[in-house]
Amino acid sequence: MIEIRNLVKNYGSVAALKNVSFDVRTGAILGFLGPNGAGKSTAMNIITGYIAPTSGDVFVDGINAVEKSIEARKKIGYLPEQPPLYGEMTVKEYLNFICDLKRVPSAKRRNMLDDIMYIVKIGDVKGRLVRNLSKGYRQRVGFAQALVGDPPILILDEPTVGLDPGQVVEFRKIISNLGRNHTIILSTHILQEVTAVCSDVVIINNGTVAKAGSLSDFTSAVAGEKRYVVTFDTNDKAAAEKILGACGGIKQFSFGRTEKGSVVYRLVTESGSDGSREVFFKAAEAGVAILEMRTVEKSLEEEFVSIITNDAHRGV
Repeated sequence: MIEIRNLVKNYGSVAALKNVSFDVRTGAILGFLGPNGAGKSTAMNIITGYIAPTSGDVFVDGINAVEKSIEARKKIGYLPEQPPLYGEMTVKEYLNFICDLKRVPSAKRRNMLDDIMYIVKIGDVKGRLVRNLSKGYRQRVGFAQALVGDPPILILDEPTVGLDPGQVVEFRKIISNLGRNHTIILSTHILQEVTAVCSDVVIINNGTVAKAGSLSDFTSAVAGEKRYVVTFDTNDKAAAEKILGACGGIKQFSFGRTEKGSVVYRLVTESGSDGSREVFFKAAEAGVAILEMRTVEKSLEEEFVSIITNDAHRGV
């Protein structure tokens, strides 16, 4: 659905994007990740036609978005981090204005806007001035403008920033539901959001693609490794770490939390080793009970930090 090929963007002597290439397959919800200044917003602004690249190509549903920007934009609904709202308009006036900009025929507007307001749940505020809405409702109105015209592609830049936990959960449900009939690029700093709704991930760092693939490519452990969360029946971190440090089959471990007189650790066993059995035996020798030990997948956060840290060590 979207193909990015050898994208370069220079601002004077500063290279914001350096030969970036990746694909977004039809029907995917792609998590577009990276630290601040990595080049995410620049890439999204190029895909949506807001700025031109220094070189390279972007194909949107087969259309060269660099050469035929207006035609490509018709395929895209864009929610920037700061939604383009007009506070002096009512919600309904604003959405009708967006319909004018997108040249939506009058005969289709009423049903379309009713459907959109139902999807993002703003029907109860359609007569209110945008400037008088809460942050959550303004974000919903921004989301609604991206849906006007029923574009097959949605590009969402930090759609849940500043929202309360209940609103975040609601937005995730909306994004998941829209993913059934749309191709979506979701840029966010909230990695749990990506894990909850995305099928694919691209991590960009220092203007280059650090890694791209399916979500499972990022959360699958190295072959032979196993990951566990173990809860010790003690609040003595030193005692727990002495047990784990004595286990030769453990590659690494890290403190998780303290809860109700117990301590929780995450650990990774060496490839081919049965480190979990060793933990039980060492804990028994130390007279410390294990309340729980369960296997877990590698977290996206672990992989993200590992990629960014390795890039920094390589001087990328």
